[in-house]
Amino acid sequence: MRPMRLDMAGFTVFREETTVDFTDADFFALVGPTGSGKSTVLDAICFALYGTVPRWGGARGLGNALAPSSTEARVRLVFESGGARYVATRVVRRDSRGNAKTANAGLQLMPDGFDVTKLDTGLSPEDLGEVVAGTPADMEAAVLEAVGLPYEQFTSCVVLPQGQFADFLHARPATRQQILVNLLGLGVYEQVQQRATTRAGQAEAKLEAVDQLLAGLADTDDATLAQVTDQVDRMRDLAEAVERCVPELDAARATVREAGAALAALDAELTVLGDVRAPDGVAEVARAVDAARAEADAAAGAVSLAEEREEKLRGELAAAGDESALRMLLRAYADRERLAAEAEQVRAVVETAGAEHEAAVEALTEARTAAEGAEADLAAAFQAHEEAKAADQAVALRAHLTDGQSCPVCEQTVARVPAMPAGSAVAQAVAAGKAARTASEAAKRLLADRDSAARDLERVLLRARAEQDGLRARQTELDERLAGAATAEALRATLAELARLRQGLDEAAAAVRAGRDTARRARGAFDAAQERLRSAWRRFDGVRDGVARFGPPAADRDDVAAAWTALSEWAREQARQRQTLRAGSAASVAAAETVATEVAARIAGIFTAADLPAPDDPVRAATVAVERAEADLRRLTERRAQAEELRAQRAGHERQARVARALAGHLRANNFERWLLAEALDLLVDGASGILRELSGGQYDLVHDKGEFFVVDHYDAGLRRGVRTLSGGETFQASLSLALALSEQLAGMSTTAASLESIVLDEGFGTLDAATLDTVAATLENLAARGDRMVGVVTHVPALAERIPVRFEVRKDARSARIERTGR
Repeated sequence: MRPMRLDMAGFTVFREETTVDFTDADFFALVGPTGSGKSTVLDAICFALYGTVPRWGGARGLGNALAPSSTEARVRLVFESGGARYVATRVVRRDSRGNAKTANAGLQLMPDGFDVTKLDTGLSPEDLGEVVAGTPADMEAAVLEAVGLPYEQFTSCVVLPQGQFADFLHARPATRQQILVNLLGLGVYEQVQQRATTRAGQAEAKLEAVDQLLAGLADTDDATLAQVTDQVDRMRDLAEAVERCVPELDAARATVREAGAALAALDAELTVLGDVRAPDGVAEVARAVDAARAEADAAAGAVSLAEEREEKLRGELAAAGDESALRMLLRAYADRERLAAEAEQVRAVVETAGAEHEAAVEALTEARTAAEGAEADLAAAFQAHEEAKAADQAVALRAHLTDGQSCPVCEQTVARVPAMPAGSAVAQAVAAGKAARTASEAAKRLLADRDSAARDLERVLLRARAEQDGLRARQTELDERLAGAATAEALRATLAELARLRQGLDEAAAAVRAGRDTARRARGAFDAAQERLRSAWRRFDGVRDGVARFGPPAADRDDVAAAWTALSEWAREQARQRQTLRAGSAASVAAAETVATEVAARIAGIFTAADLPAPDDPVRAATVAVERAEADLRRLTERRAQAEELRAQRAGHERQARVARALAGHLRANNFERWLLAEALDLLVDGASGILRELSGGQYDLVHDKGEFFVVDHYDAGLRRGVRTLSGGETFQASLSLALALSEQLAGMSTTAASLESIVLDEGFGTLDAATLDTVAATLENLAARGDRMVGVVTHVPALAERIPVRFEVRKDARSARIERTGR
C-alpha cells in the first residue's frame, strides 16, 4: 500500500480543507512543532482505511475525528496497492444530540491512468471509478482485499507507532513472546483449539441425533418390505377387477343420464310452456295510449291558440308606440309647468332684489358723500391745529418782548407789544380736531356698512338673475322638445292603452306557459303510455323468444292483447302434447336406474372383499388404493435408504468427533505454541539480521539465545554484545531491522496478498544526540535507497528533516493546521 494523496476537512486540528500530495515522495518527512498535527496526518490515513486510529483506543473514540465546534469531518485517501489505484472516503457528522456517527464511507477502484489532480476540479463521487464498498459495514472486507492487511497488522507494518521498536528489542523473553503472539496472530491456534472442541461437541451431538433417527427407522426390515409388496399386488388386482366392471357401470349410468335428460327436457319444456300467460291489464294498455295521444294533441292545439293571441298582442303593443318615449314627453309637460311656476317666483325675487340693491346704492352714495365731508373737516381741523401752534409760539415769544426791543424772529424793532390773548389757540384746535376725527370715523364705519350691504344685495341679485336665466334656458329646451308633440291628455290616453295591451300580453303569456305545462304533462303521459305499450311488447317478445324453438304462431303486431291470446292458446296445446310423452320417459329412467344399481353392487362387493369401504367413485378409489400401496412401498424403500445413509453419516460423525477431540487435546498443551514461537522468532531474527547487516554497512548481525537478543560486531572480531549495550543509533538500527522483518513476517502470515510498498515511522527523534541522530539519518537514507518502498518519518528535529529530500511542513494557528510541501 502506497499513499498518493490525502484530503482532510474538519478532521481534528485540520479545520479547513487541507491536501497532502505524496506523489513522487519516495522519502519524506512530516516536520513541525510538537502538537502542530504531524501525527494527525498518519491518523487520517488509518481513519480513511479502517475508521479508527491507534491513539483513540477503538471505534468509540469517533468523536475525536471532529475539529472543535465542527459538525462534520471528511477524509479522502488516494492510494496504490498491488498495481491498482483506490480512493477511500469517510465522513463523520455530529447529530443534534452531540453524538458523532459515520455518515458515509466508501472505497472505489479508480480507472487506469486517472489523473489525481482532477480531484481539485470538484468531481462527483460517481466519476472516481467502480464502487467496491459503499457502506461502513462493507469497508472492512473491501480494505482487507485491497491492502492485504487487517488494522492491527497495518499499524505494525505500514504505520509504526512511537516507541515500540526498543520495547520489543529490550523486552524480557516472556513479554516478547506475548508481543509475538499478539503481532503474529499466534493466538489463532487457541481459537483453533476452541473451535476443535466446539466441532467435537457438534459432531457428538449429530451422532446422538443420528442414533435417534435410526431408532425411528427400526421398522424397515425385510418382513415389512415383503408385507408392503404383497399389499401393492393385491391393490393392483383390485384395480384390474374394477376396471372390468366400470365400463358396464358407465354404460348403465349413461343410459340413466340419457333417459333422465329426456325426462328433464320434457319437464323443462312443460315449465316454459306453462309460464306463457297474458299479463293482467294488457288490453287497457293500447286504449291508454290512444287516450293519452288525444289529450296531448288537444293540449298542443290549446298552446298554439294561446301563442297566436300572445303574438297578436305583442304586435299591437309594438305598433302602439314606445312607452318610454311617451312617458318622457308626458314628464316634459309636467317639467314645463313646474318651471313656469318657478320662473314666476324667481322673477319676483329678481324685482325685489333689484329694488333693494338700488336703495342700497343710493344709501352708499350718501354715506360716501358724508364720509368725504367728514374727511374735509378733519383736514381743516388739522390745518387749524398747525396755525394754532404757530400762534401759541408767537404768544410765547410775546411774553418776553417789551416795547421798542427787537423781535428775535424777524429782528425788527417792536414799537408796541400786542396784548396777550385769552386762552390757548392750540387747545381749541385740538378739541376741534378730536371732534372732526370722531365724525370722520363714524362716517367711515357707516360707509363700510353701506358698502357691505350693497355688495350682499348685488350677490343676491346676481344669483337670482342666474337662476332666472337657467329657468328660461330649460323652458326653451322643453318647448323645443314638445314642439309638434301630442297633448298631455292624448299622451295619457295612449299610455293607458299601452297598459291595457301589456296586461293582456301578460295574461296571454301566462296562458301560453300554462298551456305548455299542460301539453308537457300530456306528452309525458303519452310517452309513459307508449313506454307501457313497448314494455308489454318487450315482455311478449321475451316470452315468445323463450318458446321460439317450439315454433310459435306469428304475432299480430297491431294488437298486443290479441297477440298474447294467440300465444297463450298455442302454449296450452303444446303442453298437452308433451304431458302425454312424459309417462313413457319416466318408465325408461326407472329401468336404467335398476341396471346401474345392480352393477354398482357388484363393484362394492369387490371392495368389501379387499377390506375396503365401498366408494362413490370406484375408479378413483381403486387408483388411490394402488397409489397408497405404492407410496407405502416407496416410503419404506426411502426409509431403508435413509437408514443406510444415516449409518454412513454416523460413522463420519464418529470419526470427526474423534479427530476434533484429538486436535483439541494436542492444541491444549503449550509445547505447540512454544514451537511455533521459536520458529517465528528464528525467522524474525534471520530476516532482521540481514536488514541490520545492510543498514550497518556489514558491521552487525542479530542473533538470539534462549529468548535474549544479541548483536555480533564484525568490526570487533565477531564480538557478541547484549542489545542493552548498544548506543542510541545502534539501538535504532536494530529496532528498525526488527520492525522491518516483523512487517515482512506479518505480510507472509496475512490471509491476503499484502502490498508493503510504504513504511512511515512515527518515532521520537528529539531524545537522540547529534552522533546518534546522524546514524539514524544515515540508516533512513540507506533504507530509502533500497528503493523497495516509500519511507516517511514524523519528526520535529531540524537536523534530521534537512537530510530528507521531501518535507511536509505542518503549521498550526488559532483556527486550523496547514501543510506545505518543500524540498525536491
